[in-house]
Amino acid sequence: MSDTALRWGILGAGGIARTFARELPATRTGRLRAVAARELDRAERLAREFGAPAAYGSYEELLADVDVDAVYIATVHTHHREWAVRAAEAGKHVLCEKPLAISEDRVRSAVDAAGRHGVFLAEAFAYRFFPQTAKLVELVRSGAVGRVRAVDARYVFSAKYDPGSRLFDASVAGGGILDVGCYPASMTRLIVGAALDRPFADPLTVAGAGHIGETGVDEHAIAQLTFDDGITATLTAGIRVEGARHVRVTGTRGHIDVPSPFSVPQGETSEILVSAIGRPVERITVHQPLQYGLEADAVGDRGDALEAPQMSWADSIGNARLLDAWRAELGLVYPVERGR
Repeated sequence: MSDTALRWGILGAGGIARTFARELPATRTGRLRAVAARELDRAERLAREFGAPAAYGSYEELLADVDVDAVYIATVHTHHREWAVRAAEAGKHVLCEKPLAISEDRVRSAVDAAGRHGVFLAEAFAYRFFPQTAKLVELVRSGAVGRVRAVDARYVFSAKYDPGSRLFDASVAGGGILDVGCYPASMTRLIVGAALDRPFADPLTVAGAGHIGETGVDEHAIAQLTFDDGITATLTAGIRVEGARHVRVTGTRGHIDVPSPFSVPQGETSEILVSAIGRPVERITVHQPLQYGLEADAVGDRGDALEAPQMSWADSIGNARLLDAWRAELGLVYPVERGR
């Protein structure tokens, strides 16, 4: 690792923070400098496990560390905007777990802070940095299945109810739409954008329905979208629903299936299946060198840029707008949005 490697600090010590820390040594551009958590002992355990020289019992202390160049924000959803803004104010580059914030206006404030302070900011949709995703975009742009007519994107799983889990806690914006629905929303906007020869596309209309449980979070939700050129899409999200993660792109000459669209473990391979009229099914195998480490290298390779081409600021703002509209269809408002 070069002496000029980007020195990372991690805000949070949960499962996603551990995954990021585990992959960081395999990146070309980064190394772990510090970990911060609300409880010092949790930060110290993670720092010891992955060889970070510093651990802090507050996020403020980490942001004050002059040896930290960039931060990975792995807190609960409702804290993303605050710490993205505060990290920018401290002059740190920012990779923030999805969603970048819980609403469009909050995403805009994080983006504005990064722009004002001249720091890099990216929403950490890891799949956007995958070689598999780049291949999918290439297939759509090339017309591999003709003119795109529809997208079906799903991310559901059935979690056992746990009153202590953030998934079931409305106060930290739990539930399906923000935790996993943001993936099919983002993927669909990317695919339709490729079909229309744009970086991404925003829907013309959003209609949604779902089930809000006794905890006040959405446990299952669907959305029906329309786009330019008559393209339609169906999004499905859920945290108490048996099902799978899957993306299908349907065109005038066939369809493309992505069985594992959002998560491909480091070092493994994935498949894209292309079923075109008059041709045998084509199985395209893509190797996955890293997962979360690809995001870290995007920050390390930023040059003078303040945003990532794989996940631009305008893209993050548009995705937040779609998620707002989806939630509005369910009448889903989080306590923090009511001032509580």
